[in-house]
This record gives sequence, structure tokens and C-alpha cells, in this order.
Amino acid sequence: MKNNETAVYALEALMKAGADKAACCASIGRKDEFNVEANEFSLMRTLLDNTLYLKAIKDGRKGVATVNKLDKNSIDKAVADCITLIASALPDDAEDIAEKSENKSFDQNIGGGDLSKLFAMTKDFVEQIRDEYSKIILKRVISNFNSTQITFVNSRGVEFNEDREFNYFSTYFSAKDGEKISSANGYNARFASLDKPFMDFDMHRTLLSESELSLDPQMVDGKFIGKVIVTPGSDMILRPLLKCFLSEWSLIEGTSRWKDALNTKVADTKLTIRTAPLHLDIVAGERVTNDGYESQDTDIIRDGVLKSFNLSLYGARKTGKPRALNTAFWTLDVAAGDTPLEEMIKSVDRGILLNRFSGASPGPSGDVSGVAKNSFLIENGTVNGALKETMVSFNIVDVIANITAISRERCCEGMTILPWCCFDGITISGK
Repeated sequence: MKNNETAVYALEALMKAGADKAACCASIGRKDEFNVEANEFSLMRTLLDNTLYLKAIKDGRKGVATVNKLDKNSIDKAVADCITLIASALPDDAEDIAEKSENKSFDQNIGGGDLSKLFAMTKDFVEQIRDEYSKIILKRVISNFNSTQITFVNSRGVEFNEDREFNYFSTYFSAKDGEKISSANGYNARFASLDKPFMDFDMHRTLLSESELSLDPQMVDGKFIGKVIVTPGSDMILRPLLKCFLSEWSLIEGTSRWKDALNTKVADTKLTIRTAPLHLDIVAGERVTNDGYESQDTDIIRDGVLKSFNLSLYGARKTGKPRALNTAFWTLDVAAGDTPLEEMIKSVDRGILLNRFSGASPGPSGDVSGVAKNSFLIENGTVNGALKETMVSFNIVDVIANITAISRERCCEGMTILPWCCFDGITISGK
């Protein structure tokens, strides 16, 4: 069966089996991939990923099943399993499916894959590393072409079809000089065109150079409160913030400090965050939400004011708060500021340029602590030596209210569009 026929067949089977409401999402995916390990090609493979997701509701009870075989026998069994699960579920008035809207098809094809060119570009990158970054060890390089066809249907007449293609590139590396080895770092990107060398992707050379500069790291003397410039390569602030205070379960359980903060000021007015799957620089962004709504870009925080939660249809019905207009919280678009990065660094008397953070997610209070990785000490407006075993601790709610600058420059790797952000009031601890 074709992908849309699979979804429709499963939906009809669920309704015939007794569901009051049902939704199905069928996905057929293919990935053609090259792998490099220790600077040498190690693998070429093709991966197939076929998935059918089923959801059925009867008398307020929900059953869900997923199967990765799309033949009729496998679908029939999944339908039976889904209906069986309903019997043991508790009634929940918040369970529902998307309302009927305009049915659409979305074409995000890029003309197919060019595996010969993708291989050649991967080979060129490995050779460039050998020629230009002699101390870099490529622990892993992955390059692949992805193709996916998705159909979403539900019993209210919703139908969305989506064709999606993109190229992907990922590196994981460290520097080595004799017995000295730097902390590992990585980079990944989505892209449509094969015209740009991998080495020239935003921030890639910077991270490679900084790994070589990190072979002789030093610990910070003492403990102090200072500024931290978080680079686009770090998830230290924004993603944990969204997960801790805007996620579905933190709002349903009432643990989010922002549960009653919609349309109030929660951050410095310099901060504007959008989830932007439709942005022209986001490659193969979401077009249909997990619940079956057409995705839209949306403001999360605008000029410091909270504008949206990360709630599905279920979460919205459970909490009485607005449903999110997309489910693509990874496609972050943070507005640029008015401060050049060079000036931002010069403004720091003593602090850190932070590329990677290793620590636990914040709890309900927003307190965070962890280790600054692949990071550098800033003193008197100058980036100095690399750091090791340097702890940073802060309250995530407090620091986003204390943003001293956001850079004019932004970095885009096809999945996010992020500037450098300077946060004040962070405790930095060394020896």
C-alpha cells in the first residue's frame, strides 16, 4: 500500500473495531549514510524506517499503539492491540483529536540525494582536517541524505501529507598532542544544498580551533560571581528553560514557576525566542503537529514577555491554557541583539566564554549547576586560556532576567538560529 493508503486503512479499521474517535500517522523513511571513525571511512549503509502510529478513544479512554511493519497483518494486529488497551485505560475528558481544517500536502523535497557528491564532500572534509587541523582526531563523522513521506489522518476528516528531504552532517572530535587530549566536542547541521563545504558551516572552524587551543586547560582561581557568554553551541540556558517551565507535564502537575505567567514579563526585554519551523533557514521543519494541526511559527518570549506554552492538545485541555501552534521546540529562533560579539567580550571583566555545559536539568526552583566544557576564561575583555573542571551555578529564572547583551551575529545550522548571549550573576568556581 502507498503511505496514505496505509494510514486510511488503519483509521478505518480502528473505527470498525469500535473507536469513537481515532487518528493515525504513517511514515516511510530512508537514510543513506556514510560514517568516518578515527579519520578513516568505516561504513556506508542504508537505513529504512517505517512507522505507523495509532490512537483510538472510546468513552474517554485512550489506546495507543505503534508498529514498524506496514503490511495488513501487522496493521490489523496493531489495531487490535490499540483497542485492547482502551479497556484498561482510565477515562480522561482531556483526550481528544484535532478538529477538521483545510487538508493540505507539503512538499519539502530538494530534488533527491546526490550520494556521490555527499561522499566527495565528506572525503574533502576529512582531508581538510588532516591538512589544516593536524591535532584534531575525528572520533566520528556522519553524513547522510534523508527522505521521509508522512500521512496524518483522523476520524474528523483531517488529512495532511508531507514529503521531506534533507542532508545531514555531524562531527564528534577532540584534539590530541602527545599525551594531552582535549575535551570532546561536536557539531551537526541540516542542509538542502551541497554547494557549501562542511568546513565552512557556521561556527565549525571556531569549534575545531578552540579544541586545539584546549590542550593545556587551567582551573579558575577561587570562586567569584561573573558573566558568562553562552555561545550558539551550548544548551546551557534556553532549552533547559523551556523544558523546565513550559513543558507539558510541568504545567499539568503545577510545578512550573511560570504556570500563571502568560503575557507577563519573565525575562530581560532584550530576549525574544520563537519556535520557527517555517523559517526559510530551517531545513525540513515541521509542517504538521503531532496532534494533526498545521504548524505555525510562534513567539515563546517576546521582548521579555511570555507568549506561549509548549502544550499539546491534551495538555491544553488538561490545563485550560492555549495549545502551542507547533511541536517543534528544537527549531529555536532567538532574535539578534545590537551588540557586536567583539564588544560583548570586551565588556566582561572576568567571566567565561562557554561552548558546552555538562549538568543536570533544572528542578522546579530553576537552580542549575554543572561543569563548563570546551570553555575559556575571559579577563579584562580578553579571551584567555582554556578551562578545566570549572563549575558554574545559577538560577535559570534569575539569569534570564539579567542579560547584559545579545550579539548582532547569529549562527544557523539548519535547525536553530542563535546569537551569543551574555548572562550576569553566575557563580564560577575553580580550585
